[in-house]
Amino acid sequence: MWPFSRKSVVPVLRFSGPIGMVTPLRPGLAISGVASSIEKAFNLSKLPSVAVVINSPGGSPVQSNLIFKRIRQFAEEKNKKVYVFCEDVAASGGYFLAISGDEIYADPSSIVGSIGVISASFGFVEAIEKLGIERRVYTSGLSKSTLDPFLPEKPEDVARLQAIQRDVHDVFIGLVKERRAGKLRAPDAELFSGAFWSGPKAAELGLIDGIADVRTKMQEIHGSEIRLQVVEPAKPGLLGRLRRMTPNVGGGVMGRDAPAHLSLAFADDLVSAMETRAMWSRYGL
Repeated sequence: MWPFSRKSVVPVLRFSGPIGMVTPLRPGLAISGVASSIEKAFNLSKLPSVAVVINSPGGSPVQSNLIFKRIRQFAEEKNKKVYVFCEDVAASGGYFLAISGDEIYADPSSIVGSIGVISASFGFVEAIEKLGIERRVYTSGLSKSTLDPFLPEKPEDVARLQAIQRDVHDVFIGLVKERRAGKLRAPDAELFSGAFWSGPKAAELGLIDGIADVRTKMQEIHGSEIRLQVVEPAKPGLLGRLRRMTPNVGGGVMGRDAPAHLSLAFADDLVSAMETRAMWSRYGL
């Protein structure tokens, strides 16, 4: 039994962390993990509002778009208004999620924006030469070794990557203009440069609608008696994650080859943790 009726509940979706960077031990934001919670949030209450709280430095543009579209689909189907609240950061893919809101708010110290596309890697050509390592690559397609970090960089490969980035950026820009139509108050060259701003500056530019937190704003709209209910996706326990990442080989629960698979999984998780730390650090967090 709820302490209040369904009429008094505001569902709250929380999207925290990088988008699309998923490993068995470090699940990120992906449509497969949040779809059920999105559906539940839009069916939970009779109030015409759903709140979304975002704290994300970005990540996969595909997963960002899929989550964005799922929220908008339910908002239109259920005729509900979506209010987004940015916490520490809603940048890049995090801002992509934010524009799913009909209204967007942030804290004065929030970081908002970074409407752009980035791809980063390393080049190890000279390093392997000094170590006396020979790189051997065999492909059945001329472009299969594009931007291999152990091979010399080719201008045509860089040009191809930049063309893809422009396409992705254009999709992002188009959605921002559509969702923030009539609210943007700066030239495209400034808004879509990949720069990011504090909450007040983002409001000045029209990227958000103002400064507010979720509880205060929802009480302002629906009255002081409303209750916020966070709708979180189901998360498997550690044992469940370990089982998923290790196949059942040899009849045992974990299998004879478990140590090798565990080592690979933990290596993936370590790389993911380093990438995640790098993404947050871009925004001073």
